[in-house]
Amino acid sequence: MAVGLEVLKNYHPVKGVRIGIAQAGIKYAGRNDLVIFELAQGSRVSGVFTLNAFCAAPVQVSKKHLTKADVRYLVINTGNANAGTGPQGMSDALATCEQLAQLTGVAAHQILPFSTGVIGEPLPMVKLLAGLPTALANLASDVWSVAAEGIMTTDTLPKGYSQQVEIAQLDGNSIDSKNTDLITISGISKGAGMIMPNMATMLAYLTTDAVIAKPLLDIMCKELADKSFNRVTIDGDTSTNDSCMLIATAQAEMAEISSKDDPRYGAMFDALLEAFMILSHAIVRDGEGATKFVTMEVQQAASVQEALDVAYTVAHSPLVKTALFACDANWGRILAAVGRAGVQNMILEDIDIYLDDVCIVKSGGRAASYTEEAGAAIFAQPEITISIRLGRGDITERVWTTDLSHEYVSINADYRS
Repeated sequence: MAVGLEVLKNYHPVKGVRIGIAQAGIKYAGRNDLVIFELAQGSRVSGVFTLNAFCAAPVQVSKKHLTKADVRYLVINTGNANAGTGPQGMSDALATCEQLAQLTGVAAHQILPFSTGVIGEPLPMVKLLAGLPTALANLASDVWSVAAEGIMTTDTLPKGYSQQVEIAQLDGNSIDSKNTDLITISGISKGAGMIMPNMATMLAYLTTDAVIAKPLLDIMCKELADKSFNRVTIDGDTSTNDSCMLIATAQAEMAEISSKDDPRYGAMFDALLEAFMILSHAIVRDGEGATKFVTMEVQQAASVQEALDVAYTVAHSPLVKTALFACDANWGRILAAVGRAGVQNMILEDIDIYLDDVCIVKSGGRAASYTEEAGAAIFAQPEITISIRLGRGDITERVWTTDLSHEYVSINADYRS
């Protein structure tokens, strides 16, 4: 059950992007499972990938090809991760690029492959390669919603974002507020389980027609992912295939943004951040078996790492997550998780903990104003904020997570069947 997630049906086409979809039958017959992105020549492409040591063959190939200039195509298959497949998996990922290169007249290194699905099984290359011509024949600029469905695995709903934003023009070295350039941002993501930062079992493709210099785009992609996709967790498992791509086709009528000193940079970053946040939160809202969308907020930390250590310790606690599912206001589980987060020289009397606006812990002990009825009412909500105030500094960090339900176990017990 997706928590507060709505399906986006209307996308704004992005100049310089066409998408083709095919039913290759990679795992199941009769479903869209092969997606190709065609990018205009001159597009700038950046990405961040899983830090899992067993990263899949397509991740390794994409990272290598991304160092080359002028990426022209992305090819994505679902149903098979092509991970844990050894030399054959690498050969298959490269063969996919080579076949698509022959069909499109570009170099193989101008193609980035992506796979998602079951780990450890050979990629059915005959089916995949046979689907490439069909996907190419279907290339269009207005099929984003179908593409969002085509990259799903255990997702219950497709995940998308699309907005048009006005960015002020430059007048010399300052903003001309009277004149603006219209840019488009559209993107899709997938993911529902094996979700943990660095990164999650997720794929994300965010595109814009804005003109952003490649070195700056690389910086932006990492910073944007760190604020969004690298702050979501469902079950604490980092996957082998995670990839988050940011693409600027440079087709909009605007002067290039080439550095953070550009007066337009802040507006551009904020516009992209909204897209990253919505698409990453959509993964949490559609978490496997999830009935709660939980914001874990740590305030007054002495460092970013300290804040994240506390946030993730609470977010990953099976006791906290099952209490959330049961709507059981067992706040002692939250307190215990904070205490084992590894914060050095923690002063218990400085710690306050809130459920939304209800104080449950004050100065390290049960708040005098707290009642079980108030706590239970918060735990029964589909969206909850757990706020932990450490009293050690001025750093605030947030991560987003879910509860842990019976259905999560069922989904993952049955996934390979």
